Amino acid sequence: MCRSILTLRGADPPADEEDMEAAALQFVRKISGYRKPSKANQEVFDRAVAEIAASTRRLLEELAPAHSH
Repeated sequence: MCRSILTLRGADPPADEEDMEAAALQFVRKISGYRKPSKANQEVFDRAVAEIAASTRRLLEELAPAHSH
């Protein structure tokens, strides 16, 4: 689906806010079908990006460390 979204967990260097925002933006673009939304949809588009970035941040903070084999 979102082939351009990179894996952020375990990234070296670690993912930062910019990486999380970029991934969220790519996800919302893919789901909505808009590369750039109209003025009428800009607020809801931006809110979705912010919510997904926040969820991404929480996910990365709360995931248990990966086990090394």
